[in-house]
Amino acid sequence: MNSSYVYILKCSDGSYYTGVSSDLEKRMFQHHSGYYQDCYTYKRRPLELVFTWEFTHVSIAIDAEKQIKKWSRAKKEALIRGEYDLLPELAKKKFRD
Repeated sequence: MNSSYVYILKCSDGSYYTGVSSDLEKRMFQHHSGYYQDCYTYKRRPLELVFTWEFTHVSIAIDAEKQIKKWSRAKKEALIRGEYDLLPELAKKKFRD
């Protein structure tokens, strides 16, 4: 069974890119080299790999990637820092009075 990875890159402009790959080393080379010129990260290099999460099933990895992409910056940064206890609170919608 092959592993799949969800990963987060910090871009040179401070933004985050979340992706999924079954060959993380190859995908990182592609990001760093600018292999895909139409990729979000192409003009935001250099890049820093700040988070990885390994999965045994690609379908679960894809679901996790889709979920993380919807998260706020604060929630992504808590995940990156390993502050998992903060994730439920950061998921709550803030309403104005």
